[in-house]
Amino acid sequence: MTNSKIEVLAPAGSPESLTAAVRAGADAVYLGGSAFSARASAKNFDSGELKSAVEYCHARGVKVYLAVNTLLLQDELQKALDFVSYACTLPVDALIVQDPGLIRLLRKCAPGLRLHASTQMSIHTPLGAAALYDAGIKRVVLSRELSLKEIAEIHESTPVELEAFVHGALCMSVSGQCYFSSVLGSRSGNRGLCAQPCRLPFSVTGGTGHDLSLKDLSMIGRMDELSRAGIFSAKIEGRMKRPEYVAAAARASRLAADGEPVPPELVKNLDAVFSRSGFTTGYLDGKLGRDMFGVRSKEDVTGATSAVFSELHGLYNQEYQRIPVSFRLTIQKDQPVELFAADGEGRTARVTLGEPPQPALNRAIDEERCVEQLKKTGGTPFYTDEITCEIGEGLSVPVSLLNKLRREALEKLEQMRMRRVEIPFQMCEIPAAGTHTAGKMRLRARFTSAVLPSAAKQCELVYLPYNTDLNTLQRLKEDGYPVALEIPRGIFGMEKAVRARLLNAKEAGFSEVWAGNLGAAALAGKLGLTVHGGFSLNITNTAALEWYREFGLSDTELSFELTLAQAAAIGGELPRGLLLYGRLPLMLTRNCPAANAGGCKNCKTAPFLTDRKGIRFPVQCFGACSEVLNSVPLYMADRLAEVRNQDFGVLRFTTETAYEAEEVINRYLTGAPGNGELTRGLYYRGIE
Repeated sequence: MTNSKIEVLAPAGSPESLTAAVRAGADAVYLGGSAFSARASAKNFDSGELKSAVEYCHARGVKVYLAVNTLLLQDELQKALDFVSYACTLPVDALIVQDPGLIRLLRKCAPGLRLHASTQMSIHTPLGAAALYDAGIKRVVLSRELSLKEIAEIHESTPVELEAFVHGALCMSVSGQCYFSSVLGSRSGNRGLCAQPCRLPFSVTGGTGHDLSLKDLSMIGRMDELSRAGIFSAKIEGRMKRPEYVAAAARASRLAADGEPVPPELVKNLDAVFSRSGFTTGYLDGKLGRDMFGVRSKEDVTGATSAVFSELHGLYNQEYQRIPVSFRLTIQKDQPVELFAADGEGRTARVTLGEPPQPALNRAIDEERCVEQLKKTGGTPFYTDEITCEIGEGLSVPVSLLNKLRREALEKLEQMRMRRVEIPFQMCEIPAAGTHTAGKMRLRARFTSAVLPSAAKQCELVYLPYNTDLNTLQRLKEDGYPVALEIPRGIFGMEKAVRARLLNAKEAGFSEVWAGNLGAAALAGKLGLTVHGGFSLNITNTAALEWYREFGLSDTELSFELTLAQAAAIGGELPRGLLLYGRLPLMLTRNCPAANAGGCKNCKTAPFLTDRKGIRFPVQCFGACSEVLNSVPLYMADRLAEVRNQDFGVLRFTTETAYEAEEVINRYLTGAPGNGELTRGLYYRGIE
């Protein structure tokens, strides 16, 4: 019997976990189908199981959100639409999406389908959330790194529903911005196949030894704070976890959402069934640092005893009664006994006994006995809300017949609740793959400071940090450098400050910016600047390119998770390019791992993480986040002839000196081979 203001949203990675979530009190579940799910390794649901799952949940008043939240390659768009078309027949209550190309198509194919933006879209600013609301998105699943204050700012700026995680694992990287697994092993987190390399030993000197591994989040005891900040739905992470975990987290969240105390034993068991050195609320409290880090220890594993699992199994061994039902029983002489049932949502069921009641030989049936039997709704999702009885005098009806009437009425209501009107779906045209007509490929270069090599003057654009001193920018411009500004990929809590700097730059004559996040692109667009999209917008198909063209980008980089052949086959008219040089950014993290060595030191030279093989990965900070960089640079100068249908290529300098950058630019201008250790990235081997 729920009366909460905040939705409890539980994971369902399998039919067993679905049952556990529903019976433990979840208001809604999220699950994946047989494809295009960001948890591809979960059991998930085939078409038949998905239909049964939706019927099961709808009969019990629980919503079903289907995750189709991976990036889609061009040749997968039709299959994805076919799958969503089937989901509309069930129908699911909403679709969780990451790919903007799929968003664009579904707004045309199924305008009545409710869309939720996945946390994989990296939304962490007011304008980012507002941009998706304007695009037809009904709910945004926010980045997990936001503080309660920052969430409240987003809530106050847009009417879009907000969803945030309340319990479960925390990725070190901002979701949608991690390329660690794909670059190291071709298993893309953006495709649901993350191998979780971050849980391995990556350490900074003086750090924890696992400086990419965070503790799990738990805000269950502070659910009211999430609600006050503007969160509509509290999401439990864990589609890969077993049913007992799901039941424990869902029940604890249910109690907290209803304002009821969570029993200490349940809290203890939830901790035992899965944790990493305890839990953290660091992001939401705005308290980052070493205390947020943790690993799965021996004590964490041994705490999950058979006794704990047995106790948690008891949380879902019977129905959770959440649906009120009203009964009206009529027992009159010479008329069939009739029971009328209503679920309060407009569905009604009427059942009758074929024979009229008999005269009572001993005790006549009375209202007290009838009410007693009708209240026995155990084993069903219903509880009695109101019972009215119209009973003639001196009549007899066996209790067994009253029970039969009740069972049949509730079965009819349950069957009716399973059936919903299909969401209309009209297959629409998919923007075709094709050969984009590009002229001679131009070079662009990105630098972390204003100390530039003279060869950069030969580039089409030179990106510098947005907060570079205006006098320095003016001097570089006068010296012949085609200066543009880079907005950080992570601008948590910085939207107003970034806006002010960009306005000053615009007034000084600098109107071109690089934006690698939807919120940053929205901000720059609002200011009337020329927006160049970055690799981290994760564009992998023609429909996504077209979505960003309509959004207002002047051009964009494509995802570096594409192969050269896949990138060449992207159609559409928006000018596009590829990152062709640099240490690929493997992670974007708000919690700088290098700070674990004693706090942020405003590093003048990049610190580094060392893996268990002794390989070093530099770390650089910019804006509100840090980037973990690859150990060796991507190099394509001697393969430029194989980079087809691209308007420009980007040289991304991070740890290089001005002298080293000068040498690299000249190599790209002449097509010279590289020296030292290098990688071709994913341009030939691709991702799964």
